[in-house]
Amino acid sequence: MDSFSSVQLLYLLKGVGWTLVLSLISFALGSIAGFAVMLARVSVHKPIRVITSVYIQIIQGIPLLVLLFIVYFGVGIFGINVAPLVASAVALMIHVSAFLGEIWRGSVQAIEKTQWEASECLGLSRWQSLILVIIPQALRMSLPPSVGYLVQVIKLTSLASVVGFVELTRAGQIINNSLFQPFLVFVLVGIFYFVLCYPLSLWSRAMERKLNVGNR
Repeated sequence: MDSFSSVQLLYLLKGVGWTLVLSLISFALGSIAGFAVMLARVSVHKPIRVITSVYIQIIQGIPLLVLLFIVYFGVGIFGINVAPLVASAVALMIHVSAFLGEIWRGSVQAIEKTQWEASECLGLSRWQSLILVIIPQALRMSLPPSVGYLVQVIKLTSLASVVGFVELTRAGQIINNSLFQPFLVFVLVGIFYFVLCYPLSLWSRAMERKLNVGNR
C-alpha cells in the first residue's frame, strides 16, 4: 500500500482545476440561457410564460444526476459520442438556467411598478424599460443569490464523476482506489471544496448586507 505523496496532491489540484473549469463553463452558459428564461417568464405573452414555467418545473423536478445520464447516454441513441466534459457542461447549463432564470425573474418582478410607469411616461417601450431601467436595478438585487448559487454549482460538479469526468471528487476516488486511505483523501477533497466555496459565500453575504443597508 502506497502512502499519500506530492504526486497524489498534484492530482487532486488538477481535479480542482477541472472543477473550476466545469463550474465556470456551466455557470456562464447557464447564465445566458437563464437570462432568456427570465425574459420569457416576464413576457407579456401568456403562452410563452406558461411554456417557460413548465420547462422550469420539469428541470427543477429532475435530479441533476438523472439529467446527466439523459444527456450523456441519451444522445448515444443517435450514434453521437459525447465527451464527459461536454455532457456535464450541457446538463449543468440546463440545470443552472432553470434556477437562475427564476432567481432573476423574482428580482425583476420585485422592482416597483412605479419604475415601469415612470419609464412609460418617458416614452420608453416595454423592451427599452426592461433593458435600460428595470434590469440594472434587478441586477444589483440578484447578485447575492446568484453568487450564492454559484457555490451550489461548484459542489454539484461532483456529480459529473458518474459519467467519467475527472473533477475533484472523481480524482479523490481514483486516488483512494490506489491508496485505500478514504479518510485522508476525502478530508482533503472536502478542504479543497471549502477553500473554493467559502470565499464566495462570504462575498454573497457581504453583498446582501450592503444591499439591505442601501434599502433602509
